[in-house]
Amino acid sequence: MNSIVLMIVGLAAMSAGYLFYSKYIGQRIYRLDASFRTPAHEFNDGVDYVPTNKFVLWGHHFTSVAGAAPIVGPAIAVIWGWGPAFLWVTLGTIFFAGVHDFGALWASARNKGKSIGILAGSVIGARGRNLFLVVIFLLLLMVNAAFAVVISNLLVSTPTSVIPTWGAILVALVIGQLFYRFKVGLLWPSVVGVIVLYALIIVGNSYPVVLPESILGLSPRSFWILLLFTYAGIASLLPVWVLLQPRDYINGLQLFVGLGLLYVAVLIASPDVVAPAFNDAVPEGTPSLVPLLFVTIACGAISGFHGLVASGTTSKQLDKETDARFVGYFGAVGEGMLSLATIICCTAGFATLVDWQAVYTQFGGGGVNAFVAGGDAILVAGLGLPADLGATILATMAILFAATTMDTGLRLQRYVVQEAGELAGWKINGVVGTLIALGICLALAFGVGEGGTGGMIIWPLFGTTNQLLAGLTLSIIAVILIKLRRPVWMVVIPLAFLLTMSIIALVVQLGEFYRQENWLLLVMDVVILVAALWVALEAAIAMRRSRRADAAPFKDETYG
Repeated sequence: MNSIVLMIVGLAAMSAGYLFYSKYIGQRIYRLDASFRTPAHEFNDGVDYVPTNKFVLWGHHFTSVAGAAPIVGPAIAVIWGWGPAFLWVTLGTIFFAGVHDFGALWASARNKGKSIGILAGSVIGARGRNLFLVVIFLLLLMVNAAFAVVISNLLVSTPTSVIPTWGAILVALVIGQLFYRFKVGLLWPSVVGVIVLYALIIVGNSYPVVLPESILGLSPRSFWILLLFTYAGIASLLPVWVLLQPRDYINGLQLFVGLGLLYVAVLIASPDVVAPAFNDAVPEGTPSLVPLLFVTIACGAISGFHGLVASGTTSKQLDKETDARFVGYFGAVGEGMLSLATIICCTAGFATLVDWQAVYTQFGGGGVNAFVAGGDAILVAGLGLPADLGATILATMAILFAATTMDTGLRLQRYVVQEAGELAGWKINGVVGTLIALGICLALAFGVGEGGTGGMIIWPLFGTTNQLLAGLTLSIIAVILIKLRRPVWMVVIPLAFLLTMSIIALVVQLGEFYRQENWLLLVMDVVILVAALWVALEAAIAMRRSRRADAAPFKDETYG
């Protein structure tokens, strides 16, 4: 099998999904209305609620949702063969992720920009809302703590990525001023910004930054983790137009250029896929493909985190409701394209099957390093780039994806803290909410594990929690559609599949944690499982109640 076939089939299928399926959903199901007054206009405060050009907003949404997970998940899952990973990423993007992300953005925008957790209270009741917030908070904790570890590891292993990683912040600050303070159009700042970012990659490749063994008593990894959380805390408090929007936008352009380079290199080099389509000789200890495939690849096929971003920050910046199709559905397509590129890099970026098997000796092998190594080989063969430059480009891509997710993730975690405070009758301002969120993340990172790596200890629960949250988010969307007397099958089918696979995976993991005597993960697993089942039951009751012939449909123009 030649990798060009995978690339063309995958890209063509996802493009068709956006052009046709998302159009049907937007017109017939969500019924987008260009005249609807979005929360960005209704509550415009210049901080969180800011009407935003759809291309800039797409950049924010795409880079926020496309963290390290759409690279890590597929890079691990190809151990079962490229076939299952390819099918799940392609079909999941079209029929699962696009519907989910688009729907969460639409539902939030139609409900004054409320997060999906708070919206659950309006749809299925206070009890379901409170349990939903527990699942959301735990997922955000996993994302923020674990992505800091992923970024710090890459900054240490690929020191040539340090300068472009931190230089991107300065570029974003300048672009934000040009866009919003000086009202400069998109074209030239975008072109010059991307050129500067790639120039920084070349500079970084020539001048790697290697930290000393000890900095203020901290190892290099611990120092980077602390610095990353400090930066994320500051970024989460700034108005979105100052750093969050322009950083995500310009990074999105840079990362799309990077994806383009990879795909062009595949066309030129035409590497063969050396990994088997279905691997019948998986290493000992590898879990069964079903249900683990569907939680190992979360981001890139469907991810509950996307619903948090869509309803947490993106909905507050939506200029026109009709922009939701491009921002939400095409944002999911962008992440699917990244996961497709990862599958190609991790299966066609090795010279022989023996070389591939030498990397995939156990479940969890591969990961970001396989993506960087395989992609580097393809860039070298296809574009003739120096080997170290190709590795720098790919490592920087992975870091920037993860870092923009951290920016948004900490802001979302602050929102959850503030929303929980309001439910308890406490008024928590932005600074205090951020400090609470930071304190919990740092306590996990440095209080458990060694050298700030505590975030990775709870990472085994990320996939199942993420997919459960996606299923629960779809259940909220389904209840709203039922109340509106609209077709609901395109939401209910993914929701039933996800909840089934995720709950089975959680039960399987319970047994593993018990055998390992890992009581922390066992307790968290039980909490997540009970909360998810309870929310699902509340949603099912709400659906049944809404289907009754005597149930009144929504009259509130908010949902119209």
